[in-house]
Amino acid sequence: MNFPENLRYTEEHEWVRIEDENTAVVGITDFAQSELGDIVYVEIESEGEEFAANEVFGSIEAVKTVSDLFLPMSGTVIEVNEELADAPETVNNDPYEKGWLIKMTIDDMSEFEKLMTVEEYKKLIGK
Repeated sequence: MNFPENLRYTEEHEWVRIEDENTAVVGITDFAQSELGDIVYVEIESEGEEFAANEVFGSIEAVKTVSDLFLPMSGTVIEVNEELADAPETVNNDPYEKGWLIKMTIDDMSEFEKLMTVEEYKKLIGK
């Protein structure tokens, strides 16, 4: 199982990568996609919307379940990974690169520092 060290993680199994000084990329972790199983649909219709940290910005559907997606930090969804509409399984195959979910602006960079490090996330999931 892959846990990139340059990311921060949430208790809801999202990851965050800082792209530039006020933009972040968000996805779900390798652990989350493996727990969900085969992903069949990603629904994110929140482009252009502003959210507080931990608010639901979309959902992800696997064969057996549907899970909410929570924004890890306060900000605005500025881009949705359109490729997932036709190939949701990309999240299973490449959760940290091609399977990213959204790009967002960051309202408060200090929220990033409060997210879990890779070591803290591994402890959370027992790895």
